[in-house]
Amino acid sequence: MPTYRTVLRSGEFRAVLGAHVFSMLAIVVGDVALTVLVYQRTSSPLLASLTFAIGFVPMGIGAVVLGGVGRSRPSRDVLVACEVVSSALLVVMALPGMPIPAMLALLAVKGSIDPVFSGTRAASLPELLGDEGFALGRSLLRLVSQNVQLVGFAAGGIALVFVTPTEALLGAAAGYAASALVLRLGTRRRAPVAAPAGGDGPIHALRTLVAVPGMRPVMAMFWLPGFFAVAPESLANPYAQLIGGGTVAVGLLLTGLPVGSVLGELLAGSLLAADRRTRLVVPLAAAGFVPVLLFAFAPSLPVAITLLVLSGLGTSYLIGLDQLALATVPEEIRRRAFTLLQAGSMVSQGLGFAAAGAVAERLPVTTVIPLLAACGLAAVTLVGVRLRRAHPAAAAVTAPPVSMGRFGPGPSGVPPTIGP
Repeated sequence: MPTYRTVLRSGEFRAVLGAHVFSMLAIVVGDVALTVLVYQRTSSPLLASLTFAIGFVPMGIGAVVLGGVGRSRPSRDVLVACEVVSSALLVVMALPGMPIPAMLALLAVKGSIDPVFSGTRAASLPELLGDEGFALGRSLLRLVSQNVQLVGFAAGGIALVFVTPTEALLGAAAGYAASALVLRLGTRRRAPVAAPAGGDGPIHALRTLVAVPGMRPVMAMFWLPGFFAVAPESLANPYAQLIGGGTVAVGLLLTGLPVGSVLGELLAGSLLAADRRTRLVVPLAAAGFVPVLLFAFAPSLPVAITLLVLSGLGTSYLIGLDQLALATVPEEIRRRAFTLLQAGSMVSQGLGFAAAGAVAERLPVTTVIPLLAACGLAAVTLVGVRLRRAHPAAAAVTAPPVSMGRFGPGPSGVPPTIGP
């Protein structure tokens, strides 16, 4: 059985992981710098927040419209090109006097590129690690994301004390360039898998993916839980105010889910066999909403953080879901499939952020957070029934599930702009 140690023995995968560190740092620093820069020039909290949220719709559009770009090219070429273009876009954003609308438009362009990169990288992992090592490779990429985000947002804020936002943007551009260089030098250029006949338009791609037997419940399990699970992050600020906390309380609340996610991935990846991870997909995804239900009682800050850590543990269900996706998707459409799956999860979480905020305009946060958790629990249960019918390997285990789990490889407290 593959382990994290055996996966890390691949020199090419270590290069992919190293490149991911550079690109994650670029994203973190770039997001912080853009937010500060926009706020400095406009004094508008709304426009500043848009620098986080604006990438969601372009991600969905990019996945559908651009998902087939470069399909006939080696995956290394596509990955390097995406990072080079992202670097160039940040350099242009950093030009003196760049208008804010133009800057946000360039950010939207970058958002449309991100799912192409993520989907191509995911589809290329079996070439480096074999099908058996794919899920653990994806898990390690998520672990890097969570850890870099936990440290990076604080470090990015501190860095802006010493450098200007424009200089920070140029540093982020350098991070993307470094990622491109590592990928170029550290991975082999392999011939692409032959594309299926029938065209490569966006509608055809969606129809092809949906038509794959057993794919619909897998897609739903990738996309639906995140919509409901982001409520605690989306409403961390008003909840902190409710219990009498300040900005420190907000920051501590936002660390709960990522800390649990890191622990959950490590435990599941190290201790559970592959078939066990697959059988636990539905129980963990459902059980992850249970701790959040207790927010109805307005728990104190230490209790709330503990509940969020318990909820975050279940990010490990994504390992088993990755295994199901890889087993379901034909090799020749993997790039398209993982591009759409990744972008769909990002868009879903982005819409979840907006929905939680909208509902909280009319209801107390102690009602909204558990209400969305209950809806998430119901949604996962319904999808789980279809998933088990389509994939007997995901049949429920006889033992009761541990109360842990949460969808969300994205950054804490901000719209998850990238993923594995």
